[in-house]
Amino acid sequence: MVFRVNPQLRRDIQQIADEEQRTITQVCEMLLYEGVEAYKKEGPKFMQRLVAKQKTRVKD
Repeated sequence: MVFRVNPQLRRDIQQIADEEQRTITQVCEMLLYEGVEAYKKEGPKFMQRLVAKQKTRVKD
């Protein structure tokens, strides 16, 4: 799977990968896995919280 992300987000993920001595793919898989598990547990409330955070980031 391939998808585009904001350049700043990619740099942040790269920094995490470097600090953790992991690949970008490994970091993305871990973050995605945890997000999916949280969604399974919390359902739509999880997404609503993410959307609200995203709106706040866009305003700043």
